[in-house]
Amino acid sequence: MEFEWHKRLEVNGVLFFLLAFLAVTVGGAVLLIPPYFLAGTIAPVAGLVPYSPLELEGRDVYVSEGCNTCHSQQVRPFKSETDRYGTYSRAGEGIYDRPFLWGSRRTGPDLARVGGKYPDSWHWLHFQNPRDIEPRSNMPAFAFLSEREFDLSTTSRKLAVLRGLGTPYSDAEVAGAEAAARAQSAAVAAGLRAAGIALDAQQAKSETIALIAYLQTLGRAVKGEPARQVQLAPPAGLAQEAR
Repeated sequence: MEFEWHKRLEVNGVLFFLLAFLAVTVGGAVLLIPPYFLAGTIAPVAGLVPYSPLELEGRDVYVSEGCNTCHSQQVRPFKSETDRYGTYSRAGEGIYDRPFLWGSRRTGPDLARVGGKYPDSWHWLHFQNPRDIEPRSNMPAFAFLSEREFDLSTTSRKLAVLRGLGTPYSDAEVAGAEAAARAQSAAVAAGLRAAGIALDAQQAKSETIALIAYLQTLGRAVKGEPARQVQLAPPAGLAQEAR
């Protein structure tokens, strides 16, 4: 005998709408309510600190240029991944990320552990033209970022908003965000010049500098390395592409 109960729904639009609305409401509640009760149950990994103002601006550049559409930031707990990228990702290392950038697409390598893997000079040259580093690379050049000065007009406001969401920025850090970003960018630029990269005044305050500062933070806490350590080493092994 055929089941024909569904025909009542197909001919009764009001009943179908009410049941569909009920299903969506219950499903949405089951999905959205539990996380509110989990707030504070995930602790940051040891050594993890919130992004500095410059790193935060660099992260915004990373997102706005769509870097996360080709690079994931999530190492799965499989030997093939940990052998290539390092220890698997933990929930506590992304606690200050809004939004998360875990991702699943890997047109390029995963970047969850790229912080400190290469000197700043490697990243600078890679952004100018990836083919200068790896001839087989299909990554587009981002040289134009070195001609655009990073915008600090809303940086303090960003820190204030993130503090309201739970990121532990102090009043002094919020108030001094612009000065801190300029100081860190000057340190990164000085390291690049020491490595033989010729920078003009505008390039020393460019979005490329902010982007490098952001990338150099990724995975350092998990690896037990100091946060925001400026890479001063000269570009070594430029012919090697990220594994």
